[in-house]
Amino acid sequence: MMVVLVLAMVCGVYVCSLCLRQISNSTKAKVLRFQVTDQACPSFGIEPWEIPYVHYPKPETHSREECVCNGVRYFAILSMQRSGSGWFETLLNSHINVSSNGEIFMVGTRRNNISSILRTMDQVYNLDWFSSASKNECLAAVGFKWMLNQLVIYGRKKQGSGSSTLEIVTLGLMEHNKEIVEYFRNKGVSAIFLFRRNLLRRMISVLANSYDRDAKLLNGTHKSHVHSTEEAQILAKYKPTVNATLLLSDLEETDDTITKALEYFKSTRHIVLYYEDLIHNHTKLKDVQEFLRLPYRELSSRQVKIHSGNLSKQVGNWDDVKKALKGTSYEGMLHADYQM
Repeated sequence: MMVVLVLAMVCGVYVCSLCLRQISNSTKAKVLRFQVTDQACPSFGIEPWEIPYVHYPKPETHSREECVCNGVRYFAILSMQRSGSGWFETLLNSHINVSSNGEIFMVGTRRNNISSILRTMDQVYNLDWFSSASKNECLAAVGFKWMLNQLVIYGRKKQGSGSSTLEIVTLGLMEHNKEIVEYFRNKGVSAIFLFRRNLLRRMISVLANSYDRDAKLLNGTHKSHVHSTEEAQILAKYKPTVNATLLLSDLEETDDTITKALEYFKSTRHIVLYYEDLIHNHTKLKDVQEFLRLPYRELSSRQVKIHSGNLSKQVGNWDDVKKALKGTSYEGMLHADYQM
């Protein structure tokens, strides 16, 4: 009897230990499953093709708090000076859920090499970049604008006997196109190309803006963009003289830059916009919001166009310009007028 009693006690202890072990494992498994589920953000309403382009940044400089599960789209506006990119960016930033941070690569040190370029973009897309466009609201899209021809920085080139000379180094979007395309594809960045159809108008705007950098026509202040018709009229009084000898080759060079950019970035998710189309067809702004998968809003800008109306009244040597472009593929730009 004693032997049977001892065996029963041993079996009881063994069975109890097995039960406790199973309960313990089951509890751990449940806790583990809960933790994993708690960290994930639901993907309701996101189509399968969108998943690579929807991000949940974790900034190092602040907490997203209740916005942590608001998906964010990354974008970059790729354009050229005086193509309407400043105006277009103010339109985007009028959307409560968009933050476009301007020309972040105007500062040469941010584009000294590809490492500094990628590091700067990481800051923007991780929501660690602060500018006047930064918002407290839950963002749906974040980006910046980048000029195709914003290339030139200065460096020192060592010579013999320890001396050095100043040299011009070209670094930028076009020079590092392969690395930047790879970054866009890996990070799920969407490219928004913005150009002008009338490259002659763009050239005149570039010349006038360049003149005002030195002349400072608005009470000793240079302004690339204005917010009143009075200021616009003052700046529009200056009529630049176009180098008619180089005009055709300059327009062809601009065209070539645009063609190369579209070729370089054709493998990225992108949309191509034209300034004139945005002015004439306001549904284009709906297309942009749809492209970025934004909740639709009416977009607005306080900027006032400087050069409008008849192109012949905006150039100091109009007859030379007409002669230079007559019979070329750019002749139509002489007569393409519009109002904003």
